[in-house]
Amino acid sequence: MSIGKVYLVGAGPGDPDLITRKGLRLIQEADVIVHDRLIPLELLDEARPDAELIDAGKKPAKHRISQDEINEVLVAHALLGKSVVRLKGGDPFVFGRGSEEAIYCWNAGVPVEVVPGISSSYAVPAYAGVPLTHREVSRSFTVITGHSADDIEYEALATLGGTLVILMGVSTLPDILWRLREAGMDADTPALSIEWGTTAQQKVVEGTVRTLPDLTFDADIQPPAITVIGEVVRLRNEGVRWFDLETQLTQVFKEF
Repeated sequence: MSIGKVYLVGAGPGDPDLITRKGLRLIQEADVIVHDRLIPLELLDEARPDAELIDAGKKPAKHRISQDEINEVLVAHALLGKSVVRLKGGDPFVFGRGSEEAIYCWNAGVPVEVVPGISSSYAVPAYAGVPLTHREVSRSFTVITGHSADDIEYEALATLGGTLVILMGVSTLPDILWRLREAGMDADTPALSIEWGTTAQQKVVEGTVRTLPDLTFDADIQPPAITVIGEVVRLRNEGVRWFDLETQLTQVFKEF
């Protein structure tokens, strides 16, 4: 029996139309699809009727399947000669543990192919009307995980300039923003948080480094959410905002 192959496929940030052509083709051809919680679930409708769908979704502090178990599942099915798609939200290699899965498969003698996806780190801000770079405003951007408020170089981030993007930082956001202020970041720097970005449930809360923690609490912002800090946030209301306005107009027309 020949060995199958594992495809680490990025599903994109939430809007199912943002899947790549190659990613969609592999979903349609796969024998097994091992998928995350935050993928666009509409993509699973593209799977073959006889494909096996395995939910490996993880919630904060509550994992349906551990990472070690996911690794074992990928290898076990590939060793049976199956085509296995590991469908991951965003991009497999941007805080997605895709490299861990690739290394595990490699050590088990299973071939791996990586299919990059559109990362939420830049797509979600774009849907909220925030470009991460803009001439004479921001010439760089930095992406960090807010999973923990520790092990972050706050002094470096506070003085680096450009745009700062924080992924997975809902619960730790007050602590992170406070530490950035303590490290020298201007408390009046524009900032916003985006919940369920690129989807019809998208919710955006705007403020500053000082005010955003209270504003997100009052708005009950929940994961998945992304925070963007920097002067580019102002551009949202200077002509770049588009998606939520479009969604609101669509809803108005439906009501008529």
